[in-house]
Amino acid sequence: MTSRTVPAAASGTWTLGDHTVHRIGFGAMRLTGNAAFHLGDPSDRGRSIAVLRRAVELGVNHIDTAAFYFSRLRSANELINSALAPYPDDLLLSTKVGPARDASGEWATSARPDQLRGQVEENLRQLGRDHLDLVNLRVMSQPSVSEHFGALAELRDAGLVRHLGLSNARPQHLDEARAIAPVVCVQNRYGLDARDDGELLRTCGELGIAFVPFFSIAGAGREAGTAATEHDTVLAVARAHGASPAQVRLAWTLHQGPHVLAIPGTGNPDHLVDNLAAGELRLTDGEIDSLNAIGSG
Repeated sequence: MTSRTVPAAASGTWTLGDHTVHRIGFGAMRLTGNAAFHLGDPSDRGRSIAVLRRAVELGVNHIDTAAFYFSRLRSANELINSALAPYPDDLLLSTKVGPARDASGEWATSARPDQLRGQVEENLRQLGRDHLDLVNLRVMSQPSVSEHFGALAELRDAGLVRHLGLSNARPQHLDEARAIAPVVCVQNRYGLDARDDGELLRTCGELGIAFVPFFSIAGAGREAGTAATEHDTVLAVARAHGASPAQVRLAWTLHQGPHVLAIPGTGNPDHLVDNLAAGELRLTDGEIDSLNAIGSG
């Protein structure tokens, strides 16, 4: 990993809602333990708080979180509140609603439209806010998002939410949502190992909507974290630049368009610095072609 400290500003900027954010932000899922949710061991609280404060010191001004990001002892929202409140004016906190977990951490039935206000209010309480900057509706099994997104649009009109987005969405969901209220971002799984949403990524770019990939580093490891083995091409590109494989994956992600915003998450201060350094990594056209060929055969 790089020993240089690179500010988040090196990644460039994008206008997300009414905030100008750096294109490398921070995902809070991994703050609560060495694996997401109830998997793995809970994190050291002081270390997680220190990582959050260091991220903001380095210019991170887009943090993605959710009330259902918690482990046996840690809550991502509580950590964010403890570390960063009172919040900097330029910091955008993005959260998600839809999924639900009970107090033991088991997944429960996802929220009905009439239950979304309760989820929004829970995020408000945990974060210590009187409004949420951005709320993404996490699409679950429902074929249509109209009722759920309509309920969030009402909360937006009431002032509890400033901006709305979608997560785990398909093109038809974006069309439905945009007919109800403005959509400022789509947050889907996307990366070298998962490029099924290329059409949606391009559509977002044409519409001026941010595309926010998750698991862009973890790849097939998903909630459990980075897979144990890395692709030879990624390793070769990393060696050529004296970079880490994570930096190569993030640099490739940012290369997909100026509207693409990365939200790598970590509870490790060294990994935080490493991730942000990807903002100044410039891959050659040949390297991009080689990386694009992964999984295309």
